[in-house]
Amino acid sequence: MIRVLIVDDHRLFRIGLQKMLRDAGDVKVVGEARSGEEAVTACREVAPNVVLMDLCMPGIGGLEATRRIIRLERDIKVIALTTFEESPYPVQALKAGALGYLTKKVNADELVTAIKRVFLGKRYLSSEVAQQLAVDNFADHGGDPFGQLSSREMQIMLMVVHCHKVREISTNLHLSPKTVNSYRYRIFEKLNVSSDVELALMAVRHGVLNGGGQQVSTARL
Repeated sequence: MIRVLIVDDHRLFRIGLQKMLRDAGDVKVVGEARSGEEAVTACREVAPNVVLMDLCMPGIGGLEATRRIIRLERDIKVIALTTFEESPYPVQALKAGALGYLTKKVNADELVTAIKRVFLGKRYLSSEVAQQLAVDNFADHGGDPFGQLSSREMQIMLMVVHCHKVREISTNLHLSPKTVNSYRYRIFEKLNVSSDVELALMAVRHGVLNGGGQQVSTARL
């Protein structure tokens, strides 16, 4: 029996996944989590074989949670399950240690197939993501400025554009505020921006941040 943990901050989506997996005879949902922090704790408590991980959640988010879970127990396999199918998310998720990457358009059959494949230690990418990565390998990477960020820089960038304060990022990632600011200004330099607002606007333009209904704070961190 493959033990699965569902991690997503939307309750209705978690319920939907539970229903999708209910008829899969050799897959059992053993727990749920609403944030990256809860996911790390749940992995200690319920010992899943596979984690279905959303990437954009409150707190440390899915990328950092994936890194921590892999460090906690390398036998736990992670599948990123998110709305984003374009760069830089797939590459960053794979860098963080995820073995699989699916979009939330996945059907029940493919989801079960991915879980079984990843459980065996094999990589699984949805066809849309695999195609996008293949195209990116031959494309001019100048079109994706976020591709030059390291995994840690990407994690901090996502928290900044979602209006997290430096002290909050510091607490969640167990870094000093000085270190967080050093990362922040390094991100500014790499992306040629000078403020959090410019960074957020760039993230919206490149599809990293959903501009519809997302408020960009102009307050200083």
